[in-house]
Amino acid sequence: MRDLWNREIDYIRISVTDRCNLRCVYCMPEEGIESISHDRILTFDEIARICRVMAQSGLKKIKLTGGEPLIRRGIVSLVRQLKEVPGIEQVTLTTNGILLEEMADDLVSSGIDAVTVSLDTLDRERFRQMTRRDELPRVLEGIRAMRRHPQIPLKINCLLQEPEKDLLAVANLARIQPVHVRFIEVMPIGYGRQMKFVKEEHLRELLMKHYGTLMPCGDVLGNGPAVYFSLEGFQGKIGFISAVSHKFCNSCNRVRLTSDGFLKTCLQYDTGVRLKEPMQAGCSDEELASLIAQAIREKPVGHEFDKKGLVAGEEVRTMSQIGG
Repeated sequence: MRDLWNREIDYIRISVTDRCNLRCVYCMPEEGIESISHDRILTFDEIARICRVMAQSGLKKIKLTGGEPLIRRGIVSLVRQLKEVPGIEQVTLTTNGILLEEMADDLVSSGIDAVTVSLDTLDRERFRQMTRRDELPRVLEGIRAMRRHPQIPLKINCLLQEPEKDLLAVANLARIQPVHVRFIEVMPIGYGRQMKFVKEEHLRELLMKHYGTLMPCGDVLGNGPAVYFSLEGFQGKIGFISAVSHKFCNSCNRVRLTSDGFLKTCLQYDTGVRLKEPMQAGCSDEELASLIAQAIREKPVGHEFDKKGLVAGEEVRTMSQIGG
C-alpha cells in the first residue's frame, strides 16, 4: 500500500474502544465524553476482516489502542484472531496498565508481541491530579506482571511535560529495569492544545546533566518513528517521539482505525474513509480493498502542527475518540 508520496503503509493503529478508566487532563474533561454506543463500534470480526484485506496488500503490523483497550471484553481473543491473519507479523498493544496485572498472562498466551504502558509520573499525587484517578499502584503492579515475561518487549510512554522531576523519575525506570522509556511531545490535538509544549531538546539536556551522554544507538525497537539513545549504566534505552519539533511525516508508515470504523490517514486531519457502513451493507472484500486503497493514496503529505490556530480540514475530536 503506497500513497501519492510513495510512502509504504504497513502499520495500523486500531482503537478497539473509546472508553477509558482514566480521565487524563490532556485527553478528556473530568466528566468524560459521551461514549459510542456498542452497536456502532466495530466488532472483532469486522476488525479482523479489515486487517485481512489490508494484509493482502502489505499490512504487517497492528497496534491495539483505546481509549483503554483492556476494558474491551474479549480483547485477548481479538489478539489471537489477528495473530492468525496471513501476512501479519506483529500484534502489539498500548495500555494505561490498570488492568495489566490480571491480564498479562493471558495476553502473553494469546501471542502478543509487545506491550507499551503509558505512564507520565511516578508521583502518586501527581498521577491522581493528571488522570483524576488514584490508580498508580495498579499501574506499577501491571508493569511488574509484564516483566515476569522477559521475552515480551516492554516500553513506557511518557508525555513531555512539566515538572522536570517527573520526567527524570520515569527515565530512571530504564536505568533500573530492562524497559525502554519513550518521551512524546504533546501534539496540539483536542485537550493537548491547552498544555504547555516541551521540546525534546529540553529533556535531552536535562538527561545528560543527570545521567551522562546520550549515545545514538540506531536500534529499531518498534514500528513507529521513535529515535533511541543509550545511557551508560542503563538497562533499557531512552527514546523520543517528537512529531512537532522533529517532523517525520516523510517516513510515515501508518494509518489509524477508530473504534466506530473510520480509517484515518493522518492524525491532524479529518481525512480517510468510513468502513463499517460499507461492510454492514454487504460490500465485497474487493470493494473494501478499493475504498482503503483510495484513502491511502490520498493520505496528506504531512501535518502543520507548527501553524497557530486551526487549519483547513483539521481534526476536532479528542484523542480518546480518535484512538491513542
